Amino acid sequence: MEQSLLLDSALRDWVLLPITLVMVLVGIFRNNLMKLLEGKPKLSTLTAARQQHILSRSATLRMNYPAIPPTAVEGRKSFLSRVLDDGTYLAPETKQAAEKAANRQPDELPESPFNESSMEGMMDMAKKSLVMMIPQTVIMGWINFFFTGFVITRLPFPLTQRFKIMLQRDVDTSDLNVSWVSSLSWYFLNLYGLDAIYRLVLGNSQAADSMRDMAAFGGGAALVNQSQNPMAPQTDYVKLHHAERDSLELIGAIGPKDVRWIGDGIEARVLGLYEQR
Repeated sequence: MEQSLLLDSALRDWVLLPITLVMVLVGIFRNNLMKLLEGKPKLSTLTAARQQHILSRSATLRMNYPAIPPTAVEGRKSFLSRVLDDGTYLAPETKQAAEKAANRQPDELPESPFNESSMEGMMDMAKKSLVMMIPQTVIMGWINFFFTGFVITRLPFPLTQRFKIMLQRDVDTSDLNVSWVSSLSWYFLNLYGLDAIYRLVLGNSQAADSMRDMAAFGGGAALVNQSQNPMAPQTDYVKLHHAERDSLELIGAIGPKDVRWIGDGIEARVLGLYEQR
């Protein structure tokens, strides 16, 4: 049978709308605070960009060499192989690090990763994690303290019983229809579903992303920021350049006999196409 519950309008005015409004305002506040903590973006140097782009040039040649005449492929291949082998495009810092690693004695300890830049990066990560974690912890404590046990709204579509635990937290009723939502579950639904509101108000900013909120709530902020981890091992561009040089040798574009150019015999193919018409 269809369950019909009459909810007090005060639940909408003093529970449902305040929870939604507070979460939206906290997301906007956190977005502005994250921008203040980030400060000015660190721009990459010209030498650092060159040692990355030379790898892209070589990879582009490997993927598209049939579209280039074999003589042009041979010239590009010889140039890229030479500069990748002798480290012409490597940054001075990369060359110095490679020389230190080559000259290090077997019993000499490697350089400590806890330098000034890594410690600064760790502090930035800690600040951002706190900015994401503390507001959600406060909001959840506020809802648990004031609004425990409230049924505040009903979803306009049917659901299976598997969603009952997610939608009716802190409401211990086994016979209540699964589409009714408790106050604590409304918090989690907003945590997932406010991304569209954030994009509408803040544009494409990601500082108020709900996935970051869930990662922070579950203790996974370090996993979200793993790509920005200052303690992660540094990219060894010397090995990458040598590996790219070896891959470049495998394309086999040394002479006209080793690769078929896409434009080989194009005149005869075009004339044959028109003859068929």
